[in-house]
Amino acid sequence: MGMTSPASGIRKKPGTALPHSSSGPSVKVTRLVPTRGWVSLGLRDVWQYRELLWFLSLRDIKVRYKQTALGAGWAVLQPVATAVVFALVFGRLAKLPSEGVPYGVFALAGIIAWNFFSSAVNASSLSLVNNTNLISKVYFPRLCVPIASIVVYLVDLLVATVVLVAAMAWYGVGGGARIALAPLFVLMAFAAALGFSLWLSAIAARYRDVRHIVPFLLQFGLFITPVAYSSTMVQSPWQLVYGLNPMAGAVEGFRWAMLGTDADITELVLLSTLSSLVVLVTGAYYFRRMERGLADVI
Repeated sequence: MGMTSPASGIRKKPGTALPHSSSGPSVKVTRLVPTRGWVSLGLRDVWQYRELLWFLSLRDIKVRYKQTALGAGWAVLQPVATAVVFALVFGRLAKLPSEGVPYGVFALAGIIAWNFFSSAVNASSLSLVNNTNLISKVYFPRLCVPIASIVVYLVDLLVATVVLVAAMAWYGVGGGARIALAPLFVLMAFAAALGFSLWLSAIAARYRDVRHIVPFLLQFGLFITPVAYSSTMVQSPWQLVYGLNPMAGAVEGFRWAMLGTDADITELVLLSTLSSLVVLVTGAYYFRRMERGLADVI
């Protein structure tokens, strides 16, 4: 039996066992006290609460598709419809290059990767606010909340990727053995989404303006990410700046792995990987520092 507290940003301080009495065995008491200075990321606590993380993810998945006529079909309809529009506007009218593959499947691969990131960030940025009742009453690692919100969209990504594979078979394109590397670029996108979500969700706990800013930032991010166009269109020295966008390497890498495009993405992927790690680590530490007063201000 242990004592819990609604306070966030805590550390466990071992206590002493209460004396044995005739009414029952001794009870070990653990005190939860606020942290001071720089704190650890608490990844061990997240692992200990992995069952809670699983149930939060499962709950969000059920809520997302509850009472919907198409269910998981929305994960297919949205990227396919967007790809059709992109193919008409950017493929036929603007005649953008597509690295030797049909523009429709070229755009679909980029849209699938970008939709995962944008949907995850949009939902996770408000994950703490949407779980106020849970956070203010029960102690658990708060990192579980934004992580669970992102896991939901991995399901959408998986469903949409099945459609992409079918389109690849229809057009007779594919990356061959490269496809085995696609999960690495999904992991990069996951890291970027989680990093931004940790920053934004912690800020949203204090400032509700985040709910208005995030959609605008994501709309802007769509145009600075190689979704509708190839990163090869960005010439030096702007390639260095362009690579600082964590999703630039993730989207282009996912497309390179799935479709087998000929673009040289080595430098872009390295820059984006570094950028993703910086956003993730700094976001995690900022989130942990904000945890201290989270239950009081949310």
